[in-house]
Amino acid sequence: MTTASAAPPNFSWVEPGKVAGLALPRRTQEYQYLLDQGIRHLVCLCESTPPDHDSCPQLRLHHIRVVDFTPPSPEQLDAVLSIVEEANAKGEGVAVHCMHGHGRTGTVLACYLVRRRGLSGADAIREIRRLRQGSIETTEQEKAVLQFYRRTQ
Repeated sequence: MTTASAAPPNFSWVEPGKVAGLALPRRTQEYQYLLDQGIRHLVCLCESTPPDHDSCPQLRLHHIRVVDFTPPSPEQLDAVLSIVEEANAKGEGVAVHCMHGHGRTGTVLACYLVRRRGLSGADAIREIRRLRQGSIETTEQEKAVLQFYRRTQ
């Protein structure tokens, strides 16, 4: 018997089939929804792992601890983007989440746009905020995207 699925809070694709953002998933139905969308990797940027994440063993959890309201470090950004690139190369989608799917998640997703679409840091921030309202909450998170852009040029 398959479990019915329900969209996790604040779920949206940044690049359909490749990378999405969301808030903390809490229920088996939300993990099942991710699987139904072709997502096989869940990147958790919270300080602790999401509840019941092991209820869908086909969904691989990557836990990269980032303190709330801070940006991921350059090394953490590189690690997440490597997970996305490796998964996408196999045709597998990736979902990135933090508590509400705004600050840490938005920062990672903006850096993804810098790398994937060649956007400038400022353009990537604007695009993520257009796609996912409320994204990138602090000046430090904005700076992390701008520095990622400069570092990757």
